[in-house]
Amino acid sequence: MNRLEGKVAIITGASGGIGKSAAKLFIEEGADVLMVDLNEDELSSACNEMNSNKVSYFVGDVTQSSDNFEAVKLATERYGGLDVFIANAGIGGDVASIEEYEESRFDKVMEVNAKGPFLGLKAAIPAMAERGGGSFVITSSVAGVIGASLLSPYVMSKHAVVGLMKSASKECAPLNIRVNTVNPAPVETDMMRIIEDGMDSASEEDNPKAKIEESIPLGRYAQPEEIAKLMLFLSSDDSSFVTGSVYLADGGSTA
Repeated sequence: MNRLEGKVAIITGASGGIGKSAAKLFIEEGADVLMVDLNEDELSSACNEMNSNKVSYFVGDVTQSSDNFEAVKLATERYGGLDVFIANAGIGGDVASIEEYEESRFDKVMEVNAKGPFLGLKAAIPAMAERGGGSFVITSSVAGVIGASLLSPYVMSKHAVVGLMKSASKECAPLNIRVNTVNPAPVETDMMRIIEDGMDSASEEDNPKAKIEESIPLGRYAQPEEIAKLMLFLSSDDSSFVTGSVYLADGGSTA
C-alpha cells in the first residue's frame, strides 16, 4: 500500500522481535529505515534478512546523547531527512521485590527505558521540524498503565514514558510533530522469555507463561507483527490528527 512512501524512519531496539518486525513492515510500505541497536552481528543479520536497499544500520546506545544525534545525522545524510522515530529499545530488568532490587539494576532500567526515548526526542525534533513535521512513537507497555508486583522499576519506566509522551506531544504540536505511545501486553519476544525465567525463579511456579496468558482475555501473547502494524498506523498519514495518546494493544488486559 506504500503508506510510508518517501518517509525516513529510525527504529531503535531494531534487532529484537518488535523492532525487526516494524523495520520489515516499514520497508514493505515504502520507507527508508535506519535500524539502531547495540549488537552489530544481530543488526547485520537483521538487515540481510530484509534483502532491501532501503535499509541500513547503526550500532548505537540509546542511553548516550551522542549516539542518538549520530543516528539522526546518518539517517538525514543517507536518506535525506527524518520523518519517523520509533523509540523501541527497552529492557525488562530483574524480577525482584523492591527490598531486594539492586540500585544499579534500577538505574539501568530507567536509563534505557525512560532516558533513551527522551534523548531520542531531543535528537529527532530538529530534524523532523526541518521536514515540516513527523511522528515519534515510544514503545511503552501495558505496564505503563497498570502495576505489577516484582517488576516495579520496569513498570515505573513504562509509566514514565507515558508522561514524557504527553508532555512532548504538547511541546511538539506547533512543529507538526506527533508523539504517541504503543502499550503492548506480553509479546512473543526474547525479552518475555527473560521475564518468564525470572518469574519462575522468584515464585518457583511452573509455567509462568500460562499464568500470564490466563490473565489476557484473548488468551495469548501478541505477535511482534501485530504491534508493528499499530506502529505503522501511528507513523503514517492515516494518523495525521493523532497525538498525545496511549495506544493499548493488550488483548483486553485492561478492559
